[in-house]
Amino acid sequence: MNDHPRVAIFINTRLSPLYFSLQKDIINHRDIFLSSFFNNSVIFWIMNVYSDSSHSAIKYLKDTEVNLNNLLIMTRDFNIYDSLWDPSYNFHSSISNDLFMITDSFDLNLSVPINQVPTRYSDNTNNSNSVINLIFLQNNSLGIISYSIHPDWRLTLDHVPLTVTIPISKKHIPTHKRTLIRNSVKEREFIEEVITSFTKIDTSKISNILELKEIILVWANIVDCSWMKHSKFVNITKCSKSWWNDKCNQDLVIYRSSKNIESWKTFRKTVKQSKREFFDLKILEIANKKRGPWKLMNWVNKQKIPAIKTIKYNGNPCLELEDLWQALHSSFNSAQFQSINKLILNKCKSCLPME
Repeated sequence: MNDHPRVAIFINTRLSPLYFSLQKDIINHRDIFLSSFFNNSVIFWIMNVYSDSSHSAIKYLKDTEVNLNNLLIMTRDFNIYDSLWDPSYNFHSSISNDLFMITDSFDLNLSVPINQVPTRYSDNTNNSNSVINLIFLQNNSLGIISYSIHPDWRLTLDHVPLTVTIPISKKHIPTHKRTLIRNSVKEREFIEEVITSFTKIDTSKISNILELKEIILVWANIVDCSWMKHSKFVNITKCSKSWWNDKCNQDLVIYRSSKNIESWKTFRKTVKQSKREFFDLKILEIANKKRGPWKLMNWVNKQKIPAIKTIKYNGNPCLELEDLWQALHSSFNSAQFQSINKLILNKCKSCLPME
């Protein structure tokens, strides 16, 4: 049986800061593409569904318990003919009830298009065009109320593109946050305290989902309390330095109290070492874990390409090999030219494979 996916999604590179990702751990079906993205630290979802002639995707969603908050849109080809969305069709399909039950569980409503035209055009003149591509949108979502159908965009396709505008709020840049300095004493104390508290929790009596959720809530409270205890509140400015650590703080305090040139040298040496260690780890993380070495280019300033001076002979550029030989011949006497020529020939012969 062919189990290749029949749905796909393309994300514009300008939306990469929203961190779109495929969530096959939540829904694992060849005809369902569930993707997530972040906006203002809140996760949102988009679902792309293809319903084949047996409606396997709809049956899967009906039989699978999936809890999704902030599902913005559920769309594509549902392959259901129904009078509810197609005025040219006079009957109601029973599979539509299952579809509405699914969308209700996701807090979605059937959206009404701005222009009521077919979404699928038949190649057979005996068959009429139909509406089987639908869009379900989140309830009470501001700015998302309808979509548009574009029959002029389909070209040779039998299905028509649909468009909907999803407003995205402006990026929120925090000016302060709680943090722990990497490899600091406070970080080690935080990790040790969390591990110690986790080991004291009895997990041997978990027998149902409710008890599991209670244990997870206890773990979350432990981490939250320990984080508030050991982290510190800092202001984020354009001068904030990710590589700064406790050793930099200590040497800076020593220099400010002594005003000694040796203390200043020690402080500068510590800063240099901290920067080197931080950026070495960052390069390893990007190159090995994230596998995106091109991101390192953001740290490199643009360099001007060095100018190349064209070799000229009698005021004309040497564009051909013969022009270059004439220029060399005129620059050296006959003995020097023969010596250079012999050297070049010897080098060329040494590069040839042995017979």
